[in-house]
Amino acid sequence: MIAEEVSNVQLEMRGYDMIEIPTGTFIPVMVTSDISTETCSEGYKVRFLATNDLYMYDRTVIPENSEFYGYIEKVNLPIIGTNASMKIKVVNMVLPGGQQTPMRGYIYTSNNNLIGGEMAPAKKWVKMPHYQSKFKYVNLSARPSLERAMGVHVGFRTGDNLVIVLTDPLFITHTLSD
Repeated sequence: MIAEEVSNVQLEMRGYDMIEIPTGTFIPVMVTSDISTETCSEGYKVRFLATNDLYMYDRTVIPENSEFYGYIEKVNLPIIGTNASMKIKVVNMVLPGGQQTPMRGYIYTSNNNLIGGEMAPAKKWVKMPHYQSKFKYVNLSARPSLERAMGVHVGFRTGDNLVIVLTDPLFITHTLSD
């Protein structure tokens, strides 16, 4: 008799919705400590803070001051002609209440999420004459030589604003429907 009563019990539970934040969503964040190719190597752990609430379906899905954790996935040191570069992968989100959610994202750049890697400036400038036959005088201008300078390190200072781009959907279950 007791077993029958227990099996028919309906528990009153609060309703929770699961929201899917789609791939490609941008999350504005702030750097919490200096990150540089000069001082950090591959695998170096990094932390970011959300600078705004992220809303979806009239709900806050990622509150301000949520923490994002990741690491430097790839570092290329500067060489002659090319500046240093790095890729930062973000793998975990911790909400202000302490709930952890795994995620997949990168610090966004328009260069396939590669930070830095630009061509270094020209080492010297060469004077180049331009002849104008109508007026019969020479105009001198300068053009960059083919020699390039040594590349420089890249990085971020504490407080810099960046953007995380999601590479996989992020499933959020912490929003209340009631």
